[in-house]
This record gives sequence, structure tokens and C-alpha cells, in this order.
Amino acid sequence: MCGIVGYIGHRPAYPYLIEGLKKLEYRGYDSAGIALHFGNSLKVFKKAGKVAALEELMNGLEQSTNIGIGHTRWATHGAPSDRNAHPHISRSGKLTMVHNGIIENYAALKEELLKKGYTFHSDTDSEVLLNFIEDIQLNNNCELEEAIRIALKRVTGAYVILLLSEEYPQTIFAARKGSPLVIGIGQGEHFLGSDASPMLGYTKEVVYINDYELAIIKPDELILKNLGNERLTPFVQKLDMELATIEKGGYEHFMLKEIHDQPEAIYDSLRGRLDATQHQLTLSGVDSIKDKLLAARRIIIVACGTSWHAGLLGEYLIEELCRINVEVEYASEFRYRNPVIDERDVIIAISQSGETADTLVALENAKSKGATIFGIVNVVGSSIARLSDAGAYTHAGPEIGVASTKAFTAQLAVLQLFALKLAQLKGSLDERITQELMQELSEVPQKVQHILDTQIDIIKKIASKYKDARDFLFLGRGYNFPIALEGALKLKEVSYIHAEGYPAAEMKHGPIALVDEQLPVVFVATKDRVHEKIVSNMQEIKARGGKLITIVTEDDHTASSLSDDCVQIPKAHEIIAPLLSTIPLQLLAYYIGIERGADVDKPRNLAKSVTVE
Repeated sequence: MCGIVGYIGHRPAYPYLIEGLKKLEYRGYDSAGIALHFGNSLKVFKKAGKVAALEELMNGLEQSTNIGIGHTRWATHGAPSDRNAHPHISRSGKLTMVHNGIIENYAALKEELLKKGYTFHSDTDSEVLLNFIEDIQLNNNCELEEAIRIALKRVTGAYVILLLSEEYPQTIFAARKGSPLVIGIGQGEHFLGSDASPMLGYTKEVVYINDYELAIIKPDELILKNLGNERLTPFVQKLDMELATIEKGGYEHFMLKEIHDQPEAIYDSLRGRLDATQHQLTLSGVDSIKDKLLAARRIIIVACGTSWHAGLLGEYLIEELCRINVEVEYASEFRYRNPVIDERDVIIAISQSGETADTLVALENAKSKGATIFGIVNVVGSSIARLSDAGAYTHAGPEIGVASTKAFTAQLAVLQLFALKLAQLKGSLDERITQELMQELSEVPQKVQHILDTQIDIIKKIASKYKDARDFLFLGRGYNFPIALEGALKLKEVSYIHAEGYPAAEMKHGPIALVDEQLPVVFVATKDRVHEKIVSNMQEIKARGGKLITIVTEDDHTASSLSDDCVQIPKAHEIIAPLLSTIPLQLLAYYIGIERGADVDKPRNLAKSVTVE
């Protein structure tokens, strides 16, 4: 959440900053601002609302400078407003700063500064940090670089900061801990961003800044140090992302584009790893920790939100195929409950961004106790990727829509590969079944495309029919239970309709009290070993007047005959079917959101990359 951009070089800074902020809008925000360095003076412009409001504010104002920083804020300390928007200005007016993250001990620092006569013009922890840096510089009569280092050693929490100073007209100071920062390297210029999307089209060379690192950035020089003032060598990487991958490509919304991207995204997640014709699985990350996996007493999957739903399906897959105990934990709870972990545990971390704060801290805790970390992330060079002992990128490509779609199915595909590969290593699965599952997995991209080609008009009609419903219930059994949970989450995220997901058998232990003629109940009811049981659950809802919307396997006349509305998906093994059954639920959420006039790409109050607690 929040977005940061910066530029220093030979071209006008403002166009890069404003376009960069627009490219980062998907991360979620409620205000935006820019600071520009004019010779020996700093000017700050900020506005609550969308980046477009900031752009309108700056129309006709002086912009001709080659150095600047920008920010989109997702409110934590203080309500969304002009005064709480970033950048902030220090008491002297000689420093300005943008900040992502949360300074947990800001209240104690603020009290200390108030006693020294400081006043504050916002409710933010960020303004406290800025003035704390300035106070250290003044009291210690030291260089700004040293003051930043001293300050960051005293603060607790997460941060990325970009700082400008009147005294240093050709320098941007930057530092990070727990929140992402990328620096792009050009010819006599540098580009900064919370991720690489703002610098696409400008450079192919980037440096991912690590925790506890301080960068001093000039037009033709990047100096990297740790907080102990030791010089570090920047590790320059090639950026393989293309500008076209984050454009809408003719679709009305990023969410719709990314739903339609899924055949390609799933194929890319399997490409080079699965050769069904030769019955070969290649997953180098698994091979690199083979001994740890074979000796593991259990696997613990940690994740948040949609990634947690992927992890829940992963639990079912790994236990079924590999016969090893698996636990799935919300990272936000796992990190605080002092879990029992040691070197015999393998932790699988799942995160689209690779920067999810709760997951990252949970991993640091687990790693300190000797556990082996396997990361499943989408963003190359992200914090979780670097922290992991091994892992597998999902290769879903940039996902701009806040509500995850293609990243989720790519995670499921990688978990399928992981479970099959580990089963091969353990010898826990009959080879004939392994080959059958590999073949079916290789056919998923075509089957997803078939759903997109044949079911959208049906789903549009269902969305129009139920757009005014106040509540939804999503039910599934076995492998389809996590998909029911994900379907409910998608609907909540993009339509703001209250929705709950349950195991279908649990419905009679409470939720059935909600059922009446007004309640749409979505059953994920594909053909599997418990199909007869879920049909019985459907009859229980039908008998009480509930409206049945079902996701069924083609030619399943029993389930479809009970349904008020029905979406069909191709036949697939029950282990593979969740990759297909989630597609109609994504489309249903999208089209209901559109019918209700919601901003499906940027739902209210949500952020794409949750880098605060």
C-alpha cells in the first residue's frame, strides 16, 4: 500500500513523477503529493483524493526542475486529508520527505519533540520521523546522511523514505526497512519507485534496496551504505517487464483483462516446469531443499487474504499426494502467537507482491528458529523472495487490479507442481496417477480459455439478476471449499455485498438460519468423491426457498436440474478442478461489481500490496 516515486537527472522530473503515481494507483491510496527541488528551495504540492486532483492543482504552476519525489498515501495515522497527505515539510522548511510504512514508536518520539518546542501540522507518524531526523542533524551538528542513520537506528516499525534537502540540491536520500524500494539506473539519471512499474520505458537496469540500507542518489552516482556507514556494492539486475504488460490492452478494466490473462498466466507458471508428454517435472527450488523436505516433520503454509485461500488448497493437495502433515496459518496471527517451530519445519510463504508485511515478519521469526523457507511469489527480487532459502516464482506477470485473479490461479498451479514434485521425491503417489495429473494440469490453460469463451454471457445474466442482493453464501466441499472462500472474498472486495464462504456440510450448523427466498447461495459443485453429499446440501437449501447458483461439471444433469442458475466448466480430476471452478466466481464478482457501479480495479479501503500491519 502507498506508492513512492522519485527522479533525479537531466529530464524534467514532474512528468515522470505524475505518470509514476498513476501507474502506482493500483496499490491503493486516498491522497497524493509531489515535492520539487528548485535550486535552493523546496516546493510541495499535495491533495486529498485521486492523482488527477493533484494534477489539476499543479496546472499552470512552475514545474521545470530535474529533481523531485512523489507519494500516494493510504491512511494509517490521521484521516485522508490535504494536511495528512505527503510529502511533509520539516519545522525549518529545509527538508521534505515521503514515507511508506508505520513508525511504531512515533508517539514517544513526538512527545520528545514536543518538549523541545516542535509543533506538528499533521496527524502522521511520518512528519514525526522527518522532524526527528532534522532535530538530530541540528543537535549533533552532523551531515544529513549521518542524521538519517542515527534516526533510523532509533525508530521501530517499517519504512521507505525519500528525502530532499535545500542543502543538497543534487541529491535524493532514500532508505528502507520492510517496505519495497526499487532504483532504476539510466544515463546520468536515476528513477525511484515502490515497484518497477513507474520506470518501465525509461530503463532496464534496476537495484532492489534491502532492509537497513541507505541510498544517496545523485544524477550520475548511486551510493549504497548500511546503517553502520559501510559502503555496499549495488547489485544491478535486468528488468524483464514490458510496458504493454501493465496496460489494459483494450479491456474496460484491469480486473477483466487479468481474468482473461489467466490461460497465458497459468501456462507461464507451468512452462519449463511441466512436460506431460515426457512425464517430467522440473522444480529447481524443490530440488535445492530436497533433503529438508524429505526430513520435514511438517509443512506450515503462511499467507494472507487470497494467498491464504491458495495455501488452504495447498494443504489439501500436499497432504493427499505427499502424506505429510500440513498446517495453514494466517501470517498476521502466526507472527504473534509464539508458534513452536524448529529446524525440522518447512515454511511455505505465499504472497503476490512478496512484500506483505505480516508474512515477511512471520518468516523472519520462523527463520530465526531454524525453519527452512520456501517462497511462492509473483514479484522478482521482492523481500520474501530474497529472504527465502528456495522458492518458485508464479510468473503471472504484473497484476494491477487490487482484487487478485491471475495471481491466485498461478499460485494454485505452482502449488499443484510443488505437491506433485514432492510426491515424486517421496514415492508417495502411484506413477500412473502422477502422469494422469500431469496431463490434466497441462490442459488447464485451454480449459480456462473454454470457460471464458462459452460462459461469460451466462454469468452476465446471473450478475444482473442478483446485483441487488444484500447477502451471498458460498459453499463447497473438499478441494472446492477454499474456492468457495475465495469466491466470497472476491464478491465482497469488488461489489461491497456481504458474502460468506463455508464448508457445505457446516451450513446446517448455523448458516442455514439465513436461508430464505432472498438469499443467493453459490455452490461450487463439480464432480468429485463427495458430489452426492453436496447435492444433498443443495436440496436442503432448495427446500427452504434459497436461490441456487451452481458451478458444475459439464453434463452433470443432477446438480444443474436443482439450480436456479448454472455455470458449466469442463471435466477435470477433482485435484485439478479448482483451477477451473474459480474462474466463473471471479467473473461473477466482476460483473456484479460493474452492475452496482463499483470501481472494480480500485475497491474502496483496499490496497494491493499490504506493507503495514
